[in-house]
Amino acid sequence: MRRTGYLFVVAVLFAIAAHAQPTSSWGRTLVVIPFDNSSPVPRMEWLGEGLAAALRSQLNSPVLYVATREERLRAYDRLGIPIGIHPSRATVFRLAEQMDVDYALIGSYGLDGDHLTTTAQLIDMRAPKLLAKLTESAPLGEFGNLQSALAWDLLHLIGPDFSVPKEKYVAGGPPLRLDALESYTRGILASTADERVRRFRESTSLNPAFAEAWLELGKAYYDQKADEAAMASFARIPPSSPIAREANFYLGLSAYGHGDFETADKAFEFVAARLPLAEVYNNLGVVAARRGQKKALADFERAVRSDPSDPDYRFNLAVVLSEAGDKARANRELHIALEERPDDVEARALSDSRPSPAGSVVNSASTAKFLPERLKRSYQEDAFREMTVQMQSWAEQQFARSDPRTHARYHIELGKELLAHGFIAEAEGELRHAATVDPANPAPLAALARVYDERGDARQARAQAEASLRVHESVEAYLFLTQLDLREDRTEAAQQNINRVLQIEPANAAALELKRTLAARFGQRGQP
Repeated sequence: MRRTGYLFVVAVLFAIAAHAQPTSSWGRTLVVIPFDNSSPVPRMEWLGEGLAAALRSQLNSPVLYVATREERLRAYDRLGIPIGIHPSRATVFRLAEQMDVDYALIGSYGLDGDHLTTTAQLIDMRAPKLLAKLTESAPLGEFGNLQSALAWDLLHLIGPDFSVPKEKYVAGGPPLRLDALESYTRGILASTADERVRRFRESTSLNPAFAEAWLELGKAYYDQKADEAAMASFARIPPSSPIAREANFYLGLSAYGHGDFETADKAFEFVAARLPLAEVYNNLGVVAARRGQKKALADFERAVRSDPSDPDYRFNLAVVLSEAGDKARANRELHIALEERPDDVEARALSDSRPSPAGSVVNSASTAKFLPERLKRSYQEDAFREMTVQMQSWAEQQFARSDPRTHARYHIELGKELLAHGFIAEAEGELRHAATVDPANPAPLAALARVYDERGDARQARAQAEASLRVHESVEAYLFLTQLDLREDRTEAAQQNINRVLQIEPANAAALELKRTLAARFGQRGQP
C-alpha cells in the first residue's frame, strides 16, 4: 500500500529467506469493504461492519495481510467517501487502487427468518477482474461456522494450494457468537469512550474467549487512564493469540502507568522476543532506567540501531549516558537528535554546551536526573511489516545478530502462527529454520510434531516429538504425545506422559484436564 500522507501496511512475510519456499498465496494484501444489508431488517445493519471485522480477524496472517478499519477509513477520507455509505464497485476499485492492495472484498447479506445468507466477491486488482461469487448460508445460531466457511472459501480462491480441508478449517474456527460480535461492532462504532467500554464489556461477557474484544476493552480503559482495569483486560488474551504481541505492548504501557515495572518489563520482553521493534526496545530501556538497571543503556542502543532517525531514542540514550558520566557521547547523541527536532527544549537543556541564563554551562549529568526518558505509546507492528516486505531478509538480519535462542524463538512463533492459520508448508519452513539456528532447542521439533499431525502423519509426528525429548524434556512434547496416545488408545503410555508433565509443572491445566479425560476412560472400562 502506498505512502500518501499516511503509513499504509503492505503484505507481510516476516522473514522470507532462502529457508522458506513461497507459494502463490504469500505476500497478498486485501481490504474488506463492509457488506451491504440486502434484507429489509434495519436492526441487522451493524452486521456489515461486523462481518468485515470478523473476516479481518480470521484471515489476517503472516501470509495474507488484511487492512485495518482505520486504514480503510483514511482512504475513504482521502477520496471523499462519507463514512457509513456503501460505495459502488467503481468507487471500491478506486479505493483499492489508492490503497495499492491485491484484492478488495465486497459482499452482501440477507436474513430470512433466522437464516442468514452471505454473498461475497473478490476484485482481483492485479488482473483486474471480478472473481466468482462465494455464497454461504446457515442459521443465526451457527454464525461462527458460516463466517469460517466464508473465510475458507476466500483463502482457497486466493491460494488454491491452501491445503486444510474445509470441514476441518470450519471446525477449528473461532467460537464467535453473533450477539458478542454485535456488541463488539457497536463498540467500534461508538462515539463516546463510556459507550465503547460498555459495549466491549458486554461482548467479553457474552464470549469470554473473544480476544479482539478484550484488546479493544483494554485500549478503551487505557485511554481513560484506568490502568489497572486495562491490565486485567490485556491479561485475558492468551500468549498464542495472533494479537498477543499488541496486547502485551499495551499491557506494558498500562503496567508502567500503574507503577508495576516488573509486569511492564515482562510484557515488553514478550513482544521483543517475537518482533524486533524499535519502540519496544526503547520502552524496555525506559522501564530498566526506572528500575535502576544498567541494561537500559543496551536497550536504548538497540532502539537507536533499529531506527537511527528517531530523536526520542537518541534523547533517551543521551540521558543514560549523561547519568553515567559519558558527556562526550551523550552530546553526540543530542546533536543528532537536535538535527531531527531543532525545537526540542529538553534536548537543548541536557546538552552541556548550552549556556544557562547566568552564562555558566549546564551540567548534563545533573540535568539528566530531572529529565525522564521518553516512552513510546504507539505500536508500530504495521510499519515493521511494511519494512520487511520491502527488504525481505531484514528481520532475519536483525535476529541473526542476536543469540541463537532469541533468533530461533522468532521463527518458532512465526511457524506456530502460520500453522494456526492453516499454512502448513510455510510453517514447516520456519520451524526447520529455527531448528537449524538453535539445535539445542527442543521447541522447534515439538512444534514440527504438530505440523506432521496436521498432515495426518501420526508416525512422523510421534518421531518429531520423541526427537524433541531427546534434546531436552519439555511440557509441550509430553502433552502432544499424551494427546496422540489417547487418540491411538494407548492409555498406559498416555498416563506415563501426563505424569512426566506434572513432574515438571504440577499445576499444568492442560495436563490436569487430560488426566481427568484418562480417568473417565478408565472408569468406562471398569479399570482402577
